[in-house]
Amino acid sequence: MINMKAERQFIGNSTYRSRLVDGHFHTELCPHGSGDRTALMIEKAIELRIEKVCLTEHAPLPKAFEAEYGGDKIAYDTASLKLNQVDSYLELGRELQRAYGTHIDISLGFEVDYIPGFESDIQDFLDRYGPLTDDNILSVHFMDGVGGKYYCVDYNTEEFEKGFGPWISNQSELYYKYFSIIRQAVRADLGAYTPKRIGHFDLIKKYQHHFGFEHHLDKRNAQLVSDILHIMRVQGRELDYNMSGFFKPDCGEMYPSRFIQGIAAIIGVPFVLGSDAHSVADVAKVWD
Repeated sequence: MINMKAERQFIGNSTYRSRLVDGHFHTELCPHGSGDRTALMIEKAIELRIEKVCLTEHAPLPKAFEAEYGGDKIAYDTASLKLNQVDSYLELGRELQRAYGTHIDISLGFEVDYIPGFESDIQDFLDRYGPLTDDNILSVHFMDGVGGKYYCVDYNTEEFEKGFGPWISNQSELYYKYFSIIRQAVRADLGAYTPKRIGHFDLIKKYQHHFGFEHHLDKRNAQLVSDILHIMRVQGRELDYNMSGFFKPDCGEMYPSRFIQGIAAIIGVPFVLGSDAHSVADVAKVWD
């Protein structure tokens, strides 16, 4: 059993200082979630003395991206909200703010996918819905792989091997490929509502135990990570210290690693803790 009280000793400086804030929180509308009512998740957070939660549901993927995708259809279909669900999600968030606002601070936003080549689509979405949000995350869940098509990084090991098989035997190249997209993400101009926080920075390691990846970064990847964090510091960005990785059997540690946390602390990039909860049980196991 994971001792989360011990694990919640982080390296670096929290944006919220000593406040207990969950900055990465999904809802009942998430297509790959548990279906648990978000109100029950909020109530569990209140019970555990969380002072603020940031609702960050997966924003719709760009419509044209489907033609560039080569992976599992279910992974694609369940990755995010559909555009016709966005208004329902925003109304759900407002209802929760009205119902629980005297007990807990609830911010409303999206976890937005960064996909190279779709910057204008992402900006169009943010320009439209950004004014209605408080807090957004920019994440990389998809990476180009076999045949130049995109595959999901975190769906399952079969999908990972199908999409990135040629790189799996060379961890350095695989990780460099992923972190290079993170660098593109932080450099991208996505307009006035560009998300400030970068989600699960080293998600590429989710199946590290399954594929036998080393926990440490080689010199080239460590330098790339450092370069990204320097860019983020200048931009005033922050990291999602995502605790869901502790509970992924083939990962066993949070995103980002303690090593990356150390670099971020030295450079001066702050963090926001996040459970990445998709259920009441997720809230409990991270914060209890």
